[in-house]
This record gives sequence, structure tokens and C-alpha cells, in this order.
Amino acid sequence: MKFATIKSANGLLPVVISGEELVLLGDRFKDLNSIVEGGKGALEIVEGVLASANAKRMPLVGASFVAPITRFRRDILCTGWNYWDHFDEGKEMRAQQDRPKAPTFFTKSPDTVCGPCDPISVDQQISQTWDYEAEVALVFGKTGRSIPSARALDHVFGYMLANDVSQRDLQRRHGGQWMKGKSIDATMPLGPFLVTPDEFDPQDEHIELLLNETEMQSASTRQMAFSIPDLIAELSLGMTVRAGDVLLTGTPSGVGQSRKPPVFLKDGDEIIIRSTSLGQQRNKVREVDLYGTSDVVMES
Repeated sequence: MKFATIKSANGLLPVVISGEELVLLGDRFKDLNSIVEGGKGALEIVEGVLASANAKRMPLVGASFVAPITRFRRDILCTGWNYWDHFDEGKEMRAQQDRPKAPTFFTKSPDTVCGPCDPISVDQQISQTWDYEAEVALVFGKTGRSIPSARALDHVFGYMLANDVSQRDLQRRHGGQWMKGKSIDATMPLGPFLVTPDEFDPQDEHIELLLNETEMQSASTRQMAFSIPDLIAELSLGMTVRAGDVLLTGTPSGVGQSRKPPVFLKDGDEIIIRSTSLGQQRNKVREVDLYGTSDVVMES
């Protein structure tokens, strides 16, 4: 199944895609998190709604999509250096380092999340090196700890696209650790779709990123250094991952900081990330004041 969250006059609504229509699930579930956390029973209810002649439907065309997952119990979990060509392209910018023998993990703030068509915020007062990173993200659908690789995919609810926009100078400024340089508000589009494993092969999907209509990244998930089952096994070793947690699985080569000359995001740029199974993001880069706002009013 292919899920999404849309913006409507009645607020955010969970939906499932059926051909060229959206089937509304708001009468049964308040959001996609409820379906993810509901496990097999929730999916059976969704199947029943899809089969019902009384299901509420609306056209897919013209729908306003937001990030599929809208509630987060923890930071976004992320993987670095999970394509060797990306690891190798960055060697000139760091001390000589051998290829990691295990996955590299970090986290980023949930407030980075924005929708698949929302503006990506940049502020040149905070950073002058805003970079793009096309990735496949997964959403855990089953809580577990020390999950063996052989059973790891049983813990995945679905997959979606992500853009791990990064501030390279902040990464260097804070000792080379990545959390701060990847945690600026409203910089990480997710979605548009959350696709269940029966409709997606996580190790055989082509993803690409275009910046102002120029292809910058193009790779298959077959090129991952560590497979998704191995990522899950290593991440969950002694550490509980919970239904609804999000894990980014790394970006391939072609990032802006490694180009000659470097290419960094600026106001007015357009970024498209797409894949056959997971849909397409289309985001404009927008210069905003993130530096001078000290009081943030949160939406209720």
C-alpha cells in the first residue's frame, strides 16, 4: 500500500492511494502514526476501508501533501557514509580515514521536517554552505532491540524519500560531528508517499536529485555500503527502536561540497528528488530569518 498525509480544510488527514484517487482514513485514524503503531490490525482495517463502496474518496491530482509522518517520539535517526562513492568523494575535506567497518549513525532534530513541496529554509547568517542529500528513509513499524539482520525487514512499516539538507561549515565548526550541521529548522523534506514493503524493494531502487533541472545525484540503492537489514541490526544492538521511528539510510555521491567548484543552495533554487516507487519531491529554496528569531510560537 501507498500512504500519504494531506492538508485539507479540516486539518491534516491520513490517506491511502488507490489508482488515481485518495481514500480518506480520517474517520478511523487520526494520522499515519496511528496506522504505523497499530500494526497488522490497523492494516486490516485499511484494507477493509479500501474494499468498501462507502469509502470517502478524492482525486489524487491537486492534493496538497505534507510529510507522511507528523509525530516524532525522538530525533530522526540517520546514516552517514553509506555509499562508498560518497565516502570517497569527501576524502579531500577531512583527515585521511579508512572506510568504516560498521555503519556511521547520527541524529537530527524533528523540527527539520517539512513537506515534499514545502520551501526549504536557508539563512546565510547561519551558514553559507547549504548542501543537498537525496536519501531513502524507512519508518519502523515494530518495536525491537538487538534485531538480527535475518528478521530486520519484519520491523519496517514502509519507505519514503528524504532530503538531508546539511550545513557543511556548521559540521566542521562543531568538531566534525554532524547533529548540529543537519538540524536547522524546516530543511528536510519527507515524502510524498510512505510505501509498504510489498510494493518496494529497498535494495533495488534508483533515486535521483536534480538542482535547477541539472542532475546532481543518480544511484541505485544496490550501491549501499551496508544493506538496510545490516543497518537495522547494528542500530538496534542494545538500543530499542520503536514503531514510528524514522531512519535515513545515507546519500550517494554528487553532493555540492565535493564538486569543483562547490555548489551550495541559495534562495530561488529548485530541488527535485524522485524515484519510481516513492514518488517525487519538488522544493524551492527560500531565504528566511532563522538567526534573529528567538521566540517560536508552536502550532497547537
